Amino acid sequence: MVETSRTCPHCGDRLKKWLVPDGATWSEKFLFVCFNDDCSYYREGWEWMEQQYSQHASYRYMVNPTTGASSMIPVWSDSATREMIVEDEEGENE
Repeated sequence: MVETSRTCPHCGDRLKKWLVPDGATWSEKFLFVCFNDDCSYYREGWEWMEQQYSQHASYRYMVNPTTGASSMIPVWSDSATREMIVEDEEGENE
């Protein structure tokens, strides 16, 4: 794992540790994802996806902890994929 920023560059919120779903193309067990619904990256994604692809969807900022590369995860609602946020040993969302 490389040293990566755990802060979203779009809104400043702390990224949460997110369990990669079975069958996904990522080889990592988890990614760091911004789940701030007020994040500009997420908010502006709704319109962009509608304009570009005629899809009711958006995306959330994410960082791969293995490579340090940033990208996005697609979402279809405010609550989509939140069940995959994992907690650390102290019970805090990482």
